[in-house]
Amino acid sequence: MNFLKKLYNWSGTWTGTVVIVLSIIFFLAQAFVIPSGSMKNSLLVGDMLFVKKFAYGIPTPTIPWLELKILPDFRGDRHLIDGPKPKRGDIVVFRYPGNPKVHYVKRCVANGGDILFVQNKDLYLHPHEGNKYIKSHYKKENIVQLNDMLFVKKPYVAQHPGIHHDSSVTPATSPYQPIFNMLPIQVPKGEFFMMGDNRDHSNDSRFWGTVPYKYIVGTPWFIYFSWDKNKKIRWDRVFQTPKELENTKYTKQKANHQKGIY
Repeated sequence: MNFLKKLYNWSGTWTGTVVIVLSIIFFLAQAFVIPSGSMKNSLLVGDMLFVKKFAYGIPTPTIPWLELKILPDFRGDRHLIDGPKPKRGDIVVFRYPGNPKVHYVKRCVANGGDILFVQNKDLYLHPHEGNKYIKSHYKKENIVQLNDMLFVKKPYVAQHPGIHHDSSVTPATSPYQPIFNMLPIQVPKGEFFMMGDNRDHSNDSRFWGTVPYKYIVGTPWFIYFSWDKNKKIRWDRVFQTPKELENTKYTKQKANHQKGIY
């Protein structure tokens, strides 16, 4: 009891408060503001959220904003403790491989060993588990066969209604070829292919390649505040997780569809 009392008293001091806050930032959660529309409509510009940093292991701690390392990279993968890897469909916060001081947030669409390509804007995925896995996990109408391999067309659209395209973006209006067509690639082991849900307005793995595990930071936990460009508070998003917002959107879409509203 004496120890607990001392710990409680110490936590109320300036030193204790600073240590506790930094420990939370280093190992548990960190505030993050959505800076661009690449994840619209799943996450919006002005969403302020906490990132769950222990979702995929414990990253080597750094001082936020200054990006100064607190501890050496003992393991060589920028993680103190290894953990589960991002799954297909997860929204992931990671360091941009081209500039690790910059954080990006995208959806993981393929893991190591998976093969994917883009044709006419549509994503095609061949999970590394193979044809038998595809037949048992995806709807027949979404599966296409190319030679002896099966691919899933638009594998995430049904589950994640925030994924969308911009009909105004065409080969005549945009010089960015990977938006429309991308040759098949196989994701290297231990790396991840990331794409924004706002597919035609996202700087992602289609342009600069896959993301190694060492750059993975965490996953969005919940939105603690949100406002639009006019500083109007979006109360319906506050304290919601991305999954809760997605389910709400999906439920509304189904309800509107049943009413004949499109």
